[in-house]
This record gives sequence, C-alpha cells and structure tokens, in this order.
Amino acid sequence: MITRVTSTALMRSAQQNLQGVMGGLAEMRDRATSLKRINAPSDDPIGAANSLQVRAEQRANDQYKRNISDGLGWLTTVDSTLTNVAGLMDRVRDLTVQGANDGAMSPTAKEAIAVELESLRDDLLAQANTSYLGRNIFAGNSDAGHAFQGADTATPYAFAGADGSTVERRIDSETTVRVDADGGAIFGSAGASVFALVDSIVTDLRAGTNIGPKLGEIDARLEVMKGHRATIGTRHAQMMRAEETNLLQSVSLETQRSGIEDIDLAKAVLDLQMQEVSYQSALAVTARVLQPTLMDFLR
Repeated sequence: MITRVTSTALMRSAQQNLQGVMGGLAEMRDRATSLKRINAPSDDPIGAANSLQVRAEQRANDQYKRNISDGLGWLTTVDSTLTNVAGLMDRVRDLTVQGANDGAMSPTAKEAIAVELESLRDDLLAQANTSYLGRNIFAGNSDAGHAFQGADTATPYAFAGADGSTVERRIDSETTVRVDADGGAIFGSAGASVFALVDSIVTDLRAGTNIGPKLGEIDARLEVMKGHRATIGTRHAQMMRAEETNLLQSVSLETQRSGIEDIDLAKAVLDLQMQEVSYQSALAVTARVLQPTLMDFLR
C-alpha cells in the first residue's frame, strides 16, 4: 500500500516537530532561570509531594527553633536571677552571724545591720518578681504580673502565682522543657517565706533577742535554692543541646529540599545549550525540506 504524502501533511508534521523542540527549549530556559527542577506539580508529581512534606517539616523545625530561643531566654533569666538571689542570701547570712554576737555590738551597729537586712529583703522581693517579656519567671502560667505580694498588702509576701502550673516550650515533636521556676518552692509564701524570715531576724535583732537560731532556717532556704539552681542548669544544658540538634536538622532538611527541587547550574546551562542546538538543527532541517513553494508545484 502506497501512502500519499502531501505538502500540507509535511508542513503540519514539521510544525509539530518544531513546536515540540521549542517547548523543550522553553522548559530548559525556565529551569536555567529559576534553578528549580519542579516549577509545577505536573513536572514531577511524586517529587512535588515529597517537597511539600519536607517544607512542612522545615516549618515545624523553624517553630521549634523559635521555641528554643524563647526557652533559652527564660532559663537564662531564671539562672541569673537565682544567682543574684544566692548572693543576697549569703549577705543575709553574714549579717545574721554578725548580729548574733550580742555582747560585741552596740545598739547603733545592730540598727545598721537591721536597716541593711530590710534593704536586702526588698532586693530579694524585687528579684522574686523578675519578669521576662512581660511574664513573671516565678509565677507559673499566671498573668498576675508579679509572683509575690508586697510587705504593705493585706497578705504580705503571699504567693500570687498559679500553684502547680508550669511554663513549657516544645523543642521537638516529642519533647517539652519547663522554662520557669517554682517561686513558691524557692522563696516560700506569706509567713513561711524568705522575706518573712528576714523580717523576723530584723525584729529579733531590734528587740535584743538572740538571732543565732535563724542561721539554720537561712541555711535550709539556701539548700532549697541551690537545688533549684541545679535543676535550672540541667534544663539550660538540655535546651542548648536542642539548639544544636535543631541547627543540624535545619541543614539536613534544606539539603533534602534542595535535592528534590533544585538543579545544578552547570547541568542546567549544558541542557539548555543542547536544547538550543536541537532547535537550530530542527529549523535547518525543516527549512531544507520545505524549500519548494507554491510556484514550484504550478510549473
């Protein structure tokens, strides 16, 4: 069977071939410009699905990074505050030791110690009401703005935070870390607070009562504070490790995303040049094949 090939069919076939080569050239040019292997889901449906999954993991990892940064801010503030509190308590103890030497001190010297102790009490209360980004670091999830009532309130030194509550930050898909400290456990509350303890030392000192027995209470409170400082240090170290892990995860996810979506620049340029050569060849062959015109057929 002989198939008749007309000039129209030949031209249509040549045009289709040129369009296909031009489409490939446009695709190579888009890839070389954007350096993206996937510009539309239809380019690689499986790759596009994997890309969406990796990008979702990247967004989650970015949120964990923000959580870690915020948690480090909380823990650093708590740690520095407890360091200041420990220094103040050491000074309270030193003054209590001095004040316990009744026979060696004049009333004026005792009054000077009492005044300094009152100042230290106010400093301790200020430290206990320390805030980070508008949230008190010792009040749990309370939004009261302070952890302890002042000395001139109806309930002096009462704990104003939310008992038993915690402030936590999620550092990965399975782990949360507490970033606040239990103010009620560290400082006590109301009459059992460290502030009331200092007030009782001042009262006894001015009344001429021996304040030596108060040293045991001070030491007990210092031990409690020391234990909480150790706990905060452990959480801070955990958060630092999480920060390193998060950074490594970020690099790994970006590598995965790049492997799925991106193309190598050198390869993109080479593919573009090869496609341009193919297009020029197709043009040359088509021009050669379709040289006859209508006048050639009429002759």
